[in-house]
Amino acid sequence: MLIIPSLSRKQTFLIAVAIIAGLAVILSMFSRSLLPAPPRQVEMTTGAVDGAAHQFALKYQSYLNANGVTLELMPSTGAVQNLERLNAGTPVGFVQGGLGLLQLDSQEPESSTPLRSLGVVGYEPVWMFASPALAKTLGKGLGPLAGKKIAIGVEGSGTRKVSLELLQTYGVTPANATLGTGGGVAAAKALLAREIDALFLIGAPQTPAVQMLLGKQDEAHLVSIEHAEGLTRRLPYLSLVTLKAGSVDPAQDRPRQDITLLTTTANLVIHKDLHPALAYLLLEAAREVHRGPTLLNKPGEFPNPRATEFPLADEAARYYKDGRPFLQRYLPYWAANALQRLLLVLLPLVAIAIPVFRIVPRLFEFKEKNRLYRRYGALLEMERDVTSRRLNAAEIAEATARLDKIEHDVSHMKFALDFSDRVYTLRQHVDYVRRQLQAHGEPPPA
Repeated sequence: MLIIPSLSRKQTFLIAVAIIAGLAVILSMFSRSLLPAPPRQVEMTTGAVDGAAHQFALKYQSYLNANGVTLELMPSTGAVQNLERLNAGTPVGFVQGGLGLLQLDSQEPESSTPLRSLGVVGYEPVWMFASPALAKTLGKGLGPLAGKKIAIGVEGSGTRKVSLELLQTYGVTPANATLGTGGGVAAAKALLAREIDALFLIGAPQTPAVQMLLGKQDEAHLVSIEHAEGLTRRLPYLSLVTLKAGSVDPAQDRPRQDITLLTTTANLVIHKDLHPALAYLLLEAAREVHRGPTLLNKPGEFPNPRATEFPLADEAARYYKDGRPFLQRYLPYWAANALQRLLLVLLPLVAIAIPVFRIVPRLFEFKEKNRLYRRYGALLEMERDVTSRRLNAAEIAEATARLDKIEHDVSHMKFALDFSDRVYTLRQHVDYVRRQLQAHGEPPPA
């Protein structure tokens, strides 16, 4: 007869240890490799210290600090340097429109860049200021700037790149004009002091240099080009916005008429390796910083996912569709992130544990059956001996001792209540075999 081997206490213990160890390995894999905790410090490349981008970044810094994350700001010469830093691994930064992958080639696959967009956070118009006399000659185009001193931004700035393209469209080049590297507040002061003839700035309306010059309308005029829409066909990364009459200072009637401005956009860009939890936190910061109205947009227009120049990050796509992650709506950032990581670990473990814990009771049931079936096997073997031949006295004594051992073992074993009928049947079988042995021990009838 086939006798099923029993599971000893040691074997049962080893099975339990193996299950626990397996779950522990899975937990360790998820928590350390697949679900690392978000870093508590992250770098952001911004822009010139006196520019709007850096001022916005300071607000991001305050928001992240309030949520337990240190945002280290890295001033730069502008959008070009920001893009270089992001490609080199800097986690977060602002990138001006016209520099992004999708602007350069909308058919490029996402795999061709390590950068992802969290959305557009605002307009960055091309502000062209000139002395009042010169500004009057620029309505039809920028050709009259030939032979003039023009500040077009520092090397490595998006302002310089866009300004050069605009000027070259009208035949103004370094060969026939003095194209300086000034920018920001310093260049604005130079224009007011008549040290230069014209100035290009690219930035949000809140940019300090823009605010300075908008308040000096009699000394520096904001140029509006009549065929600006035509330029957007030649330079498709540019679009149009309107600075409404009286929007700067209604009391002083500034500006005195609507001014059409060429504009780029500001993209909030991350490296694709940035932790998803930080991406969501940055999206919340962007919403807090950029949702208000400006001279050029209504409340709630920004941030948005429209016309981004980099592939939209998965977190951003979910955020713009469904809002904040569920846990972050009700818990602080770190608590929500910790709980989310815990759930992401526990859910697959529960999925594994359910069948495991269904199997474990069956293993114990298997062990209980083994303990009984092994005794049954011994009894059946003894019964075959008794019924198939006549045993001598020594064999009867040996069989009786084995039978006593089985009866002793069964009497001292603890079984689950479900096995009580089987234990009772086993004891009956023991009594039956004992009677057979006793019958063998009696002398045959005369």
